[in-house]
Amino acid sequence: MPSPAAPGRYDSSLHERDRTGGSRRGRSRRGGSRLGGSRNPRRRAGKARRFVRTGGVLSTVLLLAGAGTYVWADTRLNQEVDLGTLQGRAQPGQGTNYLVVGSDSREGLSEQDRKDLNTGSAEGRRTDSVILLHTGANGTTMLSLPRDSWVTLPPYVDPDTGRSYPAAANKLNAAFSLGGPDLLVRTVERNTGVRVDHYAEIGFAGFVGVVDAVGGVDMCLDKAVRDKDSGANLPAGCQTLDGAEALAFVRQRKQEAQGDLGRTRNQQKFLAALARKAATPSTLADPSKSFPTLEAGLDTLIVDEGTELPDLMSLFEALRKAASGGGRQLNVPVADPDLRTSQGSAVKWDDRRARDLFAALREDRPPSR
Repeated sequence: MPSPAAPGRYDSSLHERDRTGGSRRGRSRRGGSRLGGSRNPRRRAGKARRFVRTGGVLSTVLLLAGAGTYVWADTRLNQEVDLGTLQGRAQPGQGTNYLVVGSDSREGLSEQDRKDLNTGSAEGRRTDSVILLHTGANGTTMLSLPRDSWVTLPPYVDPDTGRSYPAAANKLNAAFSLGGPDLLVRTVERNTGVRVDHYAEIGFAGFVGVVDAVGGVDMCLDKAVRDKDSGANLPAGCQTLDGAEALAFVRQRKQEAQGDLGRTRNQQKFLAALARKAATPSTLADPSKSFPTLEAGLDTLIVDEGTELPDLMSLFEALRKAASGGGRQLNVPVADPDLRTSQGSAVKWDDRRARDLFAALREDRPPSR
């Protein structure tokens, strides 16, 4: 199937037009409501009372400061994605599914930051990681979808030109680059049949800030990691990675034998270590760590309009469980990690095994692998 024409890249500044035009119901990054919005302290306080009963890592942090911190954090939620407007959705299944995206957005980074972190100067947003996180009665499954996965993009309209494009084969990363979170969600649903209930995305600045706020993350590397593109230069052995080192580690793939697949395994390994560190009593009980961690995460976090702090708490708790052995960490089954396509090398899924895995998620069954 031919790939779509090159209509240009998704531009995160589109959200700025949404804010000033008042066409979306979400809230701006820095707190307060967008034009036309309103805040109800009594409703927030009621939500806070319901929230503190749900338990989990994030609620523990907020309980230390009470409902005031809850309201502060809730006003900082950057709700830019409206899943309710998407067409052709997958049917709801059992359990809850989060699409967790690590983007290469440079927002929040100075020119010196970009140089120090080897991020380059590209504008807009592309995906560096895509994780489908499922929670339900049968536990938690963290499923990595390689960004180079060869998938079918559904029909879409270019947000800049208004031009329509038909369904076409392309890499999963292209969905985000061409149509932003909306097209990425629709593409994941079309190719997996799994309905996305919540969307969460964090950029480079937020990632680095979270790692630094918890005092670095302990990792044990089987071999030295050196990658000119990402800036990774790490020796073999156990060490504590700061934010810049961690970002370089999760971005590098050139020296991985399986390229993008190797990178997804590194990302899962790192998220497991980060979740363990963030959930330790020493981090949670120390306001100098817990509050900067929360603030750093919220600074570049983008979520859907239906996501509130209790939903984020559930997401973080699910990540922690998967990281601590209370869940499953999987990669989508692959038939060919180096498929030759019109868009370069791509990752071809093992259709039969992938279908079985996606069916298990929809039906909230333990996956067979």
